[in-house]
Amino acid sequence: MENGGLQKTMCGFVGFTNRIENAQDTLNTMMDKIIHRGPDSAGSYVDDDIALGFRRLSIIDLACGDQPMFNEDKSLVLTFNGEIYNFQSLKEDLIQAGHTFANHSDSEVLLHSYEEYGPEFVKKLRGMFSFVIWDKNNRTLFGARDPFGIKPMYYAQMNGSLLFGSEIKSFLPHPHFQKQLNEEALEHYLSFQYSVTAETFFKDVYKLPPAHYFVYKDGKLDITRYWEPSFHAEEDKSLDEWVDEIEQTFDDSVAAHKISDVEVGSFLSSGVDSSYVACSANVDKTFTVGFSDHKYNEISYAEELSKLIDVKNISKVITPEEFWDTFPKIQYHMDEPLADPSAVALYFVCNIASQNVKVVLSGEGADEIFGGYNVYKEPIEYTGYNKIPFPIRKLIGSIAGLFPARRGLNFLVRRGKKLEDRFIGNAYMFTKKERDKLLKKPLGTATPAEIVKPCYDKSQGKDPVTRMQLIDLNYWLVGDILLKADKMSMANSLEVRVPFLDKKIMALGERIPMRYRVNEQNTKFAMRQAALRRMPKQVADKKKLGFPVPTRVWLKEDKYYNVVKQKFTGEVAQVYFNTDRLVKLLDQHRAGKADNSRKIWTVYTFLVWYDQFFKEEA
Repeated sequence: MENGGLQKTMCGFVGFTNRIENAQDTLNTMMDKIIHRGPDSAGSYVDDDIALGFRRLSIIDLACGDQPMFNEDKSLVLTFNGEIYNFQSLKEDLIQAGHTFANHSDSEVLLHSYEEYGPEFVKKLRGMFSFVIWDKNNRTLFGARDPFGIKPMYYAQMNGSLLFGSEIKSFLPHPHFQKQLNEEALEHYLSFQYSVTAETFFKDVYKLPPAHYFVYKDGKLDITRYWEPSFHAEEDKSLDEWVDEIEQTFDDSVAAHKISDVEVGSFLSSGVDSSYVACSANVDKTFTVGFSDHKYNEISYAEELSKLIDVKNISKVITPEEFWDTFPKIQYHMDEPLADPSAVALYFVCNIASQNVKVVLSGEGADEIFGGYNVYKEPIEYTGYNKIPFPIRKLIGSIAGLFPARRGLNFLVRRGKKLEDRFIGNAYMFTKKERDKLLKKPLGTATPAEIVKPCYDKSQGKDPVTRMQLIDLNYWLVGDILLKADKMSMANSLEVRVPFLDKKIMALGERIPMRYRVNEQNTKFAMRQAALRRMPKQVADKKKLGFPVPTRVWLKEDKYYNVVKQKFTGEVAQVYFNTDRLVKLLDQHRAGKADNSRKIWTVYTFLVWYDQFFKEEA
C-alpha cells in the first residue's frame, strides 16, 4: 500500500454550532484542552454556523494530512480521528464513480464517500473512527463512531449550541457549557465501575454510542444505529478448519493494522492475546510493565517471549508511589471516573512505549469476540448444582449473601440468581441494595439488571455464554476496556491499534460454535489453538489473568489505608456518602475479614476524579 494514507491518525477534535462572540478564541482554548491528543499542530475552521478545531500528532509530516479537510468545492468540511484500513479499495470505487482526489489520505475518502453514498456509507468502513462532516450547502452536521467504540465521541446540546468532540474536558471553556454533576451516573457507576449509560457524569453530556451516526440540522439531532453484533454459529466445520480461518483472518487484520510510515511496536503481557499479536506482527519492540511483587509482575515472561521471537523488550517496574501519585492525573485524562486499577498500569506502558514509537498494537477485544473471560465458564461448570430447583437455589443464595464475600459463598450467591440478574459484565461492585445504603441521597435509579435488560431481551434463545459475550461487547468493552485504551494512550500522545477489533474478525467470531469458544478445557479455545502455532503451549493455554495490580495489598498498609481514609472522611465524601459505611469497608479489608479492595477502589476513584473537575464546587 502506498504511503500517505495513515499519516494524521493521532488526534482529537472539538467543535460547536451557533456562532458566538470570539468564536475563534473560544475554539482555540477548547483545542488547548486536548493538546495531548495532538501536540504537533492544530487546524480550525470557523463560519457563521459552525466552529471546528483539530489537534494533530504527525505520523509522517505531509501537508495532505492537514485538517479540517475540504472536498473540491469546499462545501464539505471534515474533522476525523482514526484509521480507515480499507480506504484504498473504497477510493478505487469512488474514482470509478467519477470522484477526483487531491491527496492520498484516508480522510479524503470519507468526504467523497459521504458525497456518493450519504450517511449509510459508514457501513462500508473497516477501521476505527470518530468524525464529523459539516455540509455547508445543507447546513447539516453528520457524525459517526466506529462499530466497537474504539474512538470516542461526546456531545452536548446547551443554550442553543451543539458541542461535540473527542473529550468532554474540551467543552469546559465554551460560554454555553453548564458544568453539573450527574448523580444518576454515580449510582450506576457504583455497580459497574465505569459510566455505563449514554449520559455521562456531566449532566446533559452524552457519548455517541458505538456503531451509531447522527445527523444534526435546524437544532434537531437524530441518532441511528448502523450495525449490531450477533452470533449465529455454523456447525459444519471442524476445529482445524476454524483454527485455519482464525489464523488467516487474524494475519490479514494485523497486516492492515501495521500500515504506517513510522515504526510500530506491540504491548506484551503474559496473556495469550498480546502474545499472539506480538508473535504475529513482526515488530522490533515490545513493551511491558509490572510491579515489584512477583505475583503482579509479568516482565520476566515478556522478556522470555521477546527473546524467543527475537525482538527487544522494554519494561518498567511501577513503584507504589508512582502508582498513587499519578492516579489523579489519570482520572483527569479519563474524563469520567474509571475504577479499573489496570488503567494505571496501561498509562505507564503507554508512557514507555511513547518514548520509543508512535504506534503500538494491543490485544483488546479478543476476550469479548472469542470468549476469553473466566466467568464465561460458569454456565458449563458445576451443572449438577443447576439441577437443584431454582427456588431452593435462590433461597440458599440469599442466605449466603448475608455473609462477607468469600469464594465458595459467592458461588452460591451467583447460582441463586438468573443469568440476567447476576451477570452485568466483568465487574459487579455494589448491588442496588448496597449502593442505596452507601449513598446519602439514593435517587432510586434503574437496577443494574434493568440497565442491561435491552441487550438480554435481544439475545433470548441464545446460549448463556453467547449472551454474556453480547453484554460485554455492548457495555464492558466500550465502557472500560476501550475507554482506558484511548485515554491512556492519548494522554501520552501514542496511537494504539487493536487488530482483534476488526469487522472481519468479528464476522468470523460470530460464526464459531460455542463449544470452540468456551468449553471445559479452556476459554477462547479455538483462538488458543491458532495461537499455539506461533508460541509455546504454556503461553497459549495460560489462564486469563487480566492485568494484576496489587491494590488489595496496598490498602492493608498504613500509608495507603490512611490516604484512602482521608478521602473517605473528607468534605466531598460527606456530601454523597454515608462515610461510616465507607470506613467500615476499609477497616474490614485491612483486618482481612473481606476482600473489599475493588469496592473501595470504586469509591476512591470517584472522589479523586471529582477533585479534578468539581473541586471548586466542593
